[in-house]
Amino acid sequence: MKKYRIIDSHCHIYPDRIAQKASDSTADFYKMPSRLDGKISTLLEYGERAGIEHFVVQSVATTPKQVSSINKFIATAVNESCGKFTGLGTLHPDSEDVKADIDEIVSLGLKGVKLHPDIQEFKIDDHRMLKIYELCEGKLPILMHTGDHRFDYSNPNRMKPILDIYKNLTVIGAHFGGWSMWDDAMDSLVGYENFYVDCSSTLYTVTPERAHEMIMAYGVNKVLFGTDYPMWLPENEIEMFMKIDLTEQERKDILYNNAAKLFNI
Repeated sequence: MKKYRIIDSHCHIYPDRIAQKASDSTADFYKMPSRLDGKISTLLEYGERAGIEHFVVQSVATTPKQVSSINKFIATAVNESCGKFTGLGTLHPDSEDVKADIDEIVSLGLKGVKLHPDIQEFKIDDHRMLKIYELCEGKLPILMHTGDHRFDYSNPNRMKPILDIYKNLTVIGAHFGGWSMWDDAMDSLVGYENFYVDCSSTLYTVTPERAHEMIMAYGVNKVLFGTDYPMWLPENEIEMFMKIDLTEQERKDILYNNAAKLFNI
C-alpha cells in the first residue's frame, strides 16, 4: 500500500472522556459491534498503521445546544493534528440561528458539514432543512448519511428532490448513497453532477463485483474512500477495497485524488 496515498474521508471522533460511550451508542443503533473506540489517538494509530496519511473528521450534534461545542472540538482536533486532519462541522435543523452556526463553521476553518438524518431525526427533504441547504449551497459540501431500511429519514428518494432544487449544493452520500438500500440509491441518485458517494460501511456486505458496478455507475471521479471509523478496522477496509477490479489510476483517484480535490486538501 505504500505506493498509494490515502485519505480516509469518513471518520467520527469524540473527546476521550466520552469516546467509548459514543462508539458503543452508534454500535447499538446499528446492532453491529464497533471495532474501535472513537478516540483521536486510536484513529491515528490504526489509520497510520494502514498507510492512511490524511483523515476527514467529524461528529454529529443530537441537539442544537451541542452544535457549537462539537464544531470547536473538531476545529481544535484539526489544529492539533499537524496537518493530518480536515474537519467537517455539524448543524442541527432546530437551531435558533443556522446562519450563525454556518458562519462559525467557516470561521473555524472547517471544510464542510456532516449530517445524519436518522440519528438527528429529520427527513432529508424536511422543510426545516431547506435553510441549511440554501446557506451551504456553493459554500460548504455536505456529507450526508444516506439510507436505512428501518427508517424513512435518510432514504435516497428524499435526497433526489434536494439535488434537483439545489443544483450548486455539493452532497456526498455516505455508504454509496444508501446504506442497506444500495439498489434504491442507484435507481434514484446516479447521474447528478453535484452528488458524490463514499464507500464506507458497504464493502463488508457487498461483493467486489457489486462494488465495482456501483463505482462505475456513479463515476470513478465521484467516489471517495472512507472507513467510517470507529466502526471498522482501517486495514480491513483497505484490503476489501483492493479486491475491486480497478485500474491503478482509478485506485489513486478514489483513495486520494477525489477527496483532495473536493476538500482542497
